[in-house]
Amino acid sequence: MPSFKSVTSMILVGAGSRYETKLNNGVSHFLEHMAFKGTKKRPSALEISSLIDGIGGEFNAFTGKETTGYYIKSSVNHLALSLDVMSDMLGNSLFIPSEINKERGVIIEELNLYEDTPARKIHDIYENLLYGDSPMGWDIGGRKEIIKKLSREDFISYMDSLYSADNMVVIIAGGIDSDKTVQIVSKFFADMKSFDIKGYKKVVEKQSKPAVMVKRKKTEQVHIAIGVRTIPLNHKDKYALSILATILGGGMSSRLFHEVREKRGLAYYVRTSSDHYQDCGTLVSTAGVDPKRVDEAVSVILNEYHKISTPIKSGQISNKELTKAKEFIKGHLVLEIEDSRAVAGFYGLAEILEDKIETPSEYMKKINQVTLDEVTNVARSYLVSQTLNLAVIGNFSDGQRFEKLLSL
Repeated sequence: MPSFKSVTSMILVGAGSRYETKLNNGVSHFLEHMAFKGTKKRPSALEISSLIDGIGGEFNAFTGKETTGYYIKSSVNHLALSLDVMSDMLGNSLFIPSEINKERGVIIEELNLYEDTPARKIHDIYENLLYGDSPMGWDIGGRKEIIKKLSREDFISYMDSLYSADNMVVIIAGGIDSDKTVQIVSKFFADMKSFDIKGYKKVVEKQSKPAVMVKRKKTEQVHIAIGVRTIPLNHKDKYALSILATILGGGMSSRLFHEVREKRGLAYYVRTSSDHYQDCGTLVSTAGVDPKRVDEAVSVILNEYHKISTPIKSGQISNKELTKAKEFIKGHLVLEIEDSRAVAGFYGLAEILEDKIETPSEYMKKINQVTLDEVTNVARSYLVSQTLNLAVIGNFSDGQRFEKLLSL
């Protein structure tokens, strides 16, 4: 990115909550926190943060179900320092018991924050409904009773099972000289060892009828997630599903936004996404709605699913809708990749999770090539009653009242 004066240095690891067990659920996310708490070379969190603050940089980390990422964003002339710090964190973290004990409280408060943020929590409830009592169905943050028990040995054991050199990617994006950058990366990471890593338990999907899960909570707004099972990350249908999700709930002119918010005033937010993991996927719509009108909101969303997935003329996708959805996806990607951190994430996730790296230009070309028939076909194939799932956060004792609504 030659016009940039900044650079993002990112490390992605093929490690996340789906590699956990009931005894260490939450260790992936807890470990990400502990990486910043001191190394042999820089023994305190203050020393690490002062170093990054001292160059005007920003640093953070993130944990998903299949990956964990660490990054530092700084001016280009501090690239070597950023890589020095990150290689030190990944290779020489101390995991001091007193720091672990302090961070437990931080993690638990983070979990409390998510519990009190139902617009975010609804995704966890929805995936718990989809994947059940399995690593893919558990919260990424873990369970409080496990967080309270995790020890230094748990972190070391987890790293020794997944943090192998050939299960990690170093991504550098920004105003760099590529050849010099490779040399700097080699200097700090060449000594990392490779070893056989732990595998994950594959998702087995056997759903044959609609399902409901309710998390009872007194809230001013009921939060719902309505979706269906779809396909893994490397499946050819993902481009058409992305367009379908955009037509349904990808902006202020989308079908759901118009029907749910503009026409009926049922919700403040309503959106649809097409999400994919290595062996499974889902298309899901989420909304925060008036508790007195939640049944109506569910029915309206399902009606839009039904119209777009059946050959009724009134619900057919038009060429104009198709073109608008394509431009929406491409335009948002263009805006996103003006940031070096987003670019690092785009290439890094492709490298670690997908069969091959697809550049933004290649991705947009694939989106352009999707036909009206392909979008119609994925709507018919995946928007079906037998894999329909509804997750709800609200003051309801059970899901029986919603079960009668679930059909397409």
